[in-house]
Amino acid sequence: MSESEIPPQSNDAPASSENRRGFLFAAGTTLMAIGGVLVAAPIIGAAVAPGMLPEKDQWISLGAAKNWVAATTVLIKFRNPGGAPDDGITRENACYVRCIEAGKFQVFAVNCAHLGCPVEWFSQSRLFMCPCHGGVYYEDGSRASGPPPRGLFEFEWRIREGQLEIHSGRLPGLQEGT
Repeated sequence: MSESEIPPQSNDAPASSENRRGFLFAAGTTLMAIGGVLVAAPIIGAAVAPGMLPEKDQWISLGAAKNWVAATTVLIKFRNPGGAPDDGITRENACYVRCIEAGKFQVFAVNCAHLGCPVEWFSQSRLFMCPCHGGVYYEDGSRASGPPPRGLFEFEWRIREGQLEIHSGRLPGLQEGT
C-alpha cells in the first residue's frame, strides 16, 4: 500500500478529544472553586464575626438609684449584652445589690469565690452562704468562713442619669486577684 492508498483520518477524533478535555478542565476548575469557597467561608467568618457581635463593654441599668432601700440586699437578674441570641438561658445573669445608704452601693457576683456555686443571701443572719461547700460571706462580701480564698467578686457600678448601672464587660472572677 502506498501513501496515496492510506485512507485519510477523520477530523472527528481530535475534536471530540478537545471537547472532552475542555469539559474535564471546566468541571475540575468548578469543583476546585467550590472546595475553595467551602474552606474559605469559615476562615472569613471567624475573621469578620467578632466585629459583628454586640459590644461587650457595656453598662447595664439595674433600675433607678432612688428606688433602693438603705441597708438592704436584693437579687437582681439581667441579660448579658455580650451574649449571642442563641445562648438561651446561659445569657441570663444575676447579681446582688447591697444599698449601703442613699447613692452608695455594693454589687456582688452571685458566684462563690471557691468554685463558682451560686451563693444565697440570708437577710435574717445578714450573711451570704454557699450551699455547695459551706462558704460564708459577711454582708459586705468579705469572707467569713469556709473554703473560699477571698470575698465575693464585685461589679464596678455607677449612677448615671439617676440609674444604677453595672459594668458588664466581663464578669468578676479570679483573674482580678485578691
